Amino acid sequence: MLEGEVPPPFGVRRFLPLPTLSHDPGRRHIGVPRERDFGPHVDQTNYSVVVAEKVVVKWLTPPVPLPHPTPEILSHLVEAGFNHTAPPYAALTGPVEGRECLLALATGYLPEARDGWEWCVDEAERGDAAFATDLGRLAADLHLALSTLPVAGTPVAGTPEAGLPGAAAVRAAGALAEALELTDGEDGRWLAARADRLRREFDPLDVPAGSPLIRIHGDLHVGQILRWRDGYAVIDFDGNPTVTDTDPRQPAARDVAQLTTSLEHVAQVAVRRRGTPPAAAASWAAAAREALLTGYRARLAARGRPDLLDERLIRPFEVEQECRELIYAARHLPRWRYAPMGVLRTWYPEENIA
Repeated sequence: MLEGEVPPPFGVRRFLPLPTLSHDPGRRHIGVPRERDFGPHVDQTNYSVVVAEKVVVKWLTPPVPLPHPTPEILSHLVEAGFNHTAPPYAALTGPVEGRECLLALATGYLPEARDGWEWCVDEAERGDAAFATDLGRLAADLHLALSTLPVAGTPVAGTPEAGLPGAAAVRAAGALAEALELTDGEDGRWLAARADRLRREFDPLDVPAGSPLIRIHGDLHVGQILRWRDGYAVIDFDGNPTVTDTDPRQPAARDVAQLTTSLEHVAQVAVRRRGTPPAAAASWAAAAREALLTGYRARLAARGRPDLLDERLIRPFEVEQECRELIYAARHLPRWRYAPMGVLRTWYPEENIA
C-alpha cells in the first residue's frame, strides 16, 4: 500500500522513499524477523511493529481524527532538512465511524535505540553530564526547523491576538490549583505550604513573551529522545496527551522547560531505582541542565536566532510542568508522584516556605 496504489477508502501521505525490503521470494527466512513488536517491557500508548528490522509501523490505538499534527510536522522537517529523527516514510489514513482518521505512521527503525528513561538514567548513575550539550544543540536545531512551519488558523507572532498577556499565567495557575486538589497526604500539605511561592513563579507569564511563538514539539522530554547507533533522534510529535485545547504556537521556552525538568526527573529515578545518593543526583541534574542550556543558546546564536528563547519563561514553565506531572501521577500513574515531588523539594528546601 505504501509503495504503490492505495485501495479505497485508505489514503497514504508519503514523506521519504521506503527502504528496500527485497529478498529472495523463495526464502522463508530473511535473516531477521519479518515482523515483531517491542515486547511488554516497552511502555507505549500505541502499538508498534518492526518490519524486517528496517521500518517501524506505529498503529494509533485508537485511531485519531484528522487534522493531526504529526504528518504536517514530519513533512516540514523533511523539507527543512532536519534529520535528527527516525526517517519518516508515510502516514496511513482512513475512515473510522464516519470520520477521517490517522491510522498508522511508518518510520525508520533505528538500530540499538534506547530512550532517555534508560540511557539518561545510566548517565545520572555515572554522574556524567557531558551528553547534555548535545541535547541542547538537538533541541535548538529542532526549534530552528519548526520556527519556519506555518500554522493555518493561528495568530502570527507579534499580533495582538498572539500570546495574550496573562493567558499563559492563567493556564499555569490552573495547573497548580489542580495539582493542589489532587495531591494528598504529606506531599499535599507540603505543596499547600508553598503554594504562594509557586504562584509567584508564574509572574513572568503575565507579560507578553519576549520571543516569537513557534510550532513546538509539545511533549519534549528525555523519553522522546532516542540514543541509537549513530547518535540521537527526537521522536513522537503527537503533542502532550495530558494537555488539550492549546494553541499549536508556543514560546520555545516551553519545550526547553519540559526537557530540563525531565533531566530532574531522571535524577529522581536514579535515586529511587539505582541507589544514587540524593546530593550527587541533584548535583548531576544541575550540571546537566546548565550544559543543555549552554548548548541550546550557543546553537541559536550560531544560527542567528537567539531571539527564539525568552529565558524569563523557563522557570515558570518548569514549575507548571511539575504541577502537570503531579496531575498525571494522580490521574494515571500514582507511583510516579515521587519524581515531581522530589524535584520540588530540591528546588524549595524545608526551611524556605515564604
